[in-house]
Amino acid sequence: MNLSKSLLFPLGKIFFIFVICGFATAISIANEPGKTPSAKPALVAADASLQLVVGECKFSEGPAVDRDGNVYFTDQPNDRIVRVGIDGVVSDFLKPAGRSNGMFFASDGKLIACADENNEMWEIDSNGKHRVLFDSFADKKLNGPNDVWVHPTLPVMYFTDPYYQRPWWKHKTKPQDSQAIYRVNRDGKNVERLDFEFVQPNGIVGDTSRSLLYVADIGAKKTYVFRIGGDGSLSDRKLFCEEGSDGMTIDELGNVYLTGKVGVSVFDPNGSKLETIEIPEKWTANVCFGGADRKTLFVTASDSLYTMKMNVAGMK
Repeated sequence: MNLSKSLLFPLGKIFFIFVICGFATAISIANEPGKTPSAKPALVAADASLQLVVGECKFSEGPAVDRDGNVYFTDQPNDRIVRVGIDGVVSDFLKPAGRSNGMFFASDGKLIACADENNEMWEIDSNGKHRVLFDSFADKKLNGPNDVWVHPTLPVMYFTDPYYQRPWWKHKTKPQDSQAIYRVNRDGKNVERLDFEFVQPNGIVGDTSRSLLYVADIGAKKTYVFRIGGDGSLSDRKLFCEEGSDGMTIDELGNVYLTGKVGVSVFDPNGSKLETIEIPEKWTANVCFGGADRKTLFVTASDSLYTMKMNVAGMK
């Protein structure tokens, strides 16, 4: 999905986070039967309002938080990674950026990015220097790495490899025979296909406190959960909820945040929907927690980045 709007930030210039004067969009809560519609959601801070932080992207995606709380996100059609600092400064971090999409920070501080210009997985250091970790499986190019989650204690990471035709590709058919999820060593070695029973896998995130991996099948409009073994293997595949997702995150209580047309849908650890945070855009692509205390929800939505103050922090 590409929205054609002009680039807001010229390369090399630094901008402060702006909030449109008087801009405050109330969140809309999807109440479950039997709940009082006027009840204040426990997850969202009492004085919170949705804040527009960055606009005029072409398609914002892949928010990831570093160890200090700074958030990085991608503007894939404009081929850049943008940094939103805890000091309120917004700047281009890397441009060009290999048409990066989903991203995640590894425990060593390196940023792992799904760079689908050439269907590669990149490792990027704090200075913006990158190296290609891998770009193929079974001697064939990947379809297009879309989203990634790096395990904080095991030396492995997991990624989804759906097929979305990109305007910068010369090929018109998917290189792999299925759209699947993969595990790979943190150093980029031993790429292994773990599950190909997906229509179109997309969002992926792990809950290390319970050794679980969530994978959204956006094509089937479902999200599944797996058990992560001590060796990084996956087992016990179960349906988590009847909703797919473009991107995902988890809070400290184990609640899972999914994205899509309606905004951000929040599910408890048992798969029951708690609430929906509506976003005034055509599509909500991805989400993460950031800020110094990790209690700010960052939402990439179509051509913009929004924030919402929360009562809960993101899972570390």
